[in-house]
Amino acid sequence: MKLHNLRNSGAKRFGCLQCGKSFRCFSQLEIHQRSHTGEKPFRCTLCGKRYAQKGHLYTHQRTHTGEKPYRCPICGKGFIQKCTLDMHQRTHTGEKPFVCIKCGKGFTKNCNLKKHLTVHLDPNLNILKVHIRRHSGEKPFSCSVCGKRFAQKTYLKLHQRVHSGEKPYSCPDCGKSFSQKSSLNIHLRTHTGEKPYSCVDCGKCYAYKYGLNHHQCFN
Repeated sequence: MKLHNLRNSGAKRFGCLQCGKSFRCFSQLEIHQRSHTGEKPFRCTLCGKRYAQKGHLYTHQRTHTGEKPYRCPICGKGFIQKCTLDMHQRTHTGEKPFVCIKCGKGFTKNCNLKKHLTVHLDPNLNILKVHIRRHSGEKPFSCSVCGKRFAQKTYLKLHQRVHSGEKPYSCPDCGKSFSQKSSLNIHLRTHTGEKPYSCVDCGKCYAYKYGLNHHQCFN
């Protein structure tokens, strides 16, 4: 029963001594620590290239075998990884799952969203200053209601909806409302059945990231 409770509590009990990042299970911590040590125990027997995770080695080996197990049902194009197939299918569906929390604009790739977010930075700030706050912990924007502080004004505005009750984003299927566009997009998966998070080892897909994390931790 204790093990069951730990698995479902979401607690991150295993911390990295080098950077402080925490994980729910020890196996995830072991994999993470290789990013510090540079250890890559999994070696390709064909070209000698090494990897920190066994799943990444399996994916790499397909570049030698030519295996492309993930096929687009619309155009028939094959892909080595499930995540690459998912990204490709957006060219057919027009889906843009990475949404700007400031203006609601959607993007097919997370890297494009990150580039876009810079247009919303306060005029008196630059990218470097915002980045430095991640290390310094500086949070100059304070909520006038509860005093909670934030590193960026955008995050403060989102937080203030907790107090105002404002929920400007509504589901077109069931009418449920949300304070953030990103929360609405996650909710929409309950209607569409979309599962954007896939396991690199077995290809199993999940609608939510925590589902994938749980799968990788205990399988």
